[in-house]
This record gives sequence, C-alpha cells and structure tokens, in this order.
Amino acid sequence: QVQLVESGGGLVQAGGSLRLTCAASGRSFSTYVMGWFRQAPGKEREFVAGISRSSINTNYADSVKGRFTISRDNAKNTVYLQMNSLESEDTAVYYCAASGKYYYIPPSTREEYAYWGQGTQVTVSS
Repeated sequence: QVQLVESGGGLVQAGGSLRLTCAASGRSFSTYVMGWFRQAPGKEREFVAGISRSSINTNYADSVKGRFTISRDNAKNTVYLQMNSLESEDTAVYYCAASGKYYYIPPSTREEYAYWGQGTQVTVSS
C-alpha cells in the first residue's frame, strides 16, 4: 500500500507556472504507475497526466499537452507535475494517484488507480 501527499498548489496569474509535488510513503514506490487528476467545481474528476514506473512512458490529456510535464524521482519517492502557461480553466483541486498494476502506457481512467492523495488547490486568476 502507498500513501500520497500533494503539495505546491496555490494562487497564480494566468500565464504563470506552478510545480506540484506528490510525496509517497510505503513500500516499493518504483512499482507504481503514477498519475495526476484534477477536479473543478461542479465537474467530474479528470485525467491530467500519467507516468510509467521507470519514466519511459508518459500520457497527457489533450488540454495540457505542451504545457504540463509529469516526472518522477524513484529515489525520493516523489512525482512532480510542472505546469506552465496556466489558464483559468486549469483551476481545480489536483490529485495524485497510484496504481500497482502494470501498464505500458499510464491509464487515463480513474478506476485504474487504487490510491489517492487528499488534493491540492490550484487557482489561476485571469
């Protein structure tokens, strides 16, 4: 089992950047596929980005491609989400998620991730 804690959220102006961090505790972090999701008020939780166990493969939602970058450091049990060129539409609570299953390409569906953090708020002002 793995426990996840997100940090790095905050208030930023449109066009700015933020880096979210997800710290994992528990066993064998490198065996988990990791993902970031977000949920805006009144909307369903949606996939943002995913990264495979060894960082070889990543997967992004079309809405963030070219602006967001997911990465991980298995030695530090940490996954990151670098967010650039932020837009008001990026305002949401961002969640870190983990899956202990093997995937060649990180999945984009919530049901494939068994472990979740509590979330961190990102607010982009226009």
